Amino acid sequence: MNDQQTSNEIVDALVAVLNCPRDVVELAVMTVAAGGHLLLEDIPGVGKTTLARAMAKVMAGTVHRVQFTPDMLPSDLTGVSIYDRRSENFVFRPGPLFANIVIADEVNRANPKTQSAMLEAMAERQISADGETHALPDPFFVVATQNPIELEGTYPLPEAQLDRFMTCTSIGYPKEQAEIETIAGIQHDDPLAALKQICSLEDIVALRREVSQVHISESVARYVVSIVHATRDDAEIRFGASPRAGLALAAMARAHAILEHRDFVVADDVRNLVIPVLAHRLVLTNSNVNSSAERCKTILAEIVNDIAVPRISDELEGISALNGENNSILRNAAASNVLT
Repeated sequence: MNDQQTSNEIVDALVAVLNCPRDVVELAVMTVAAGGHLLLEDIPGVGKTTLARAMAKVMAGTVHRVQFTPDMLPSDLTGVSIYDRRSENFVFRPGPLFANIVIADEVNRANPKTQSAMLEAMAERQISADGETHALPDPFFVVATQNPIELEGTYPLPEAQLDRFMTCTSIGYPKEQAEIETIAGIQHDDPLAALKQICSLEDIVALRREVSQVHISESVARYVVSIVHATRDDAEIRFGASPRAGLALAAMARAHAILEHRDFVVADDVRNLVIPVLAHRLVLTNSNVNSSAERCKTILAEIVNDIAVPRISDELEGISALNGENNSILRNAAASNVLT
């Protein structure tokens, strides 16, 4: 399978069976392609887990689903060493984190100690148990769901763990007609039954490799850094985006370019992804649980509008690796002297 076609085929397959906005599906697939983890934050019952299950079905590899609860222990995720009488030794039994795709359902219902075990797995692609380190499978992708933190029985995710999620988004309520069709067809078979595997583990690895090789010019890189630095200088933001956030934004921009059948990044790739990549990482000076998320999105939108879009007339010489078709696109864009 052509690597550039992989992400588009996955998106088309998911959109065909899910009552889910296409932009949410595209964001989820781009997160996989960029090598990150996805957080779906929304009210119960809008299809967060269904989207996660559907993604797991179209991709090869092992899949484990974990329902997080307040009484969960770190060993329930990482695994535990059990004494084997036959060998007279302790044998490690891997937990559900040992999978290519981990569906972490209602992750903010777990206690902080368990959340820290998840943090190590997401950050280091490894876990520690009984003084030993165990590598996780490659590729390793976490798609976590959480309800709004003001709901009863939830623990707010720490900022360090939120920063490990490359993207965060919400599905929202479905459109009226889509909801009618869902209810009218509820007696039919599970829509996910029609989903078939689209790609292998090798395809995912190849896709991630291709994404990492997408060209990003110095002017676009400077544009990314300008946005990230602006979050640190805003009076309403106590803690702005980290250097990791800038790397995540660049990685997602590369994945978006692949989705658009390009091997170079343009400014719109960055602009379209600022909110899902950065909003959940910001800490406001006067944080209010009920309004901070929306306020972060508003601030980011204002920052993007205030920062000048980079020009490309001086960048064409540095993109010699691009094919003839893409160079033609760049020349046409250069005619207007603005990156679009």
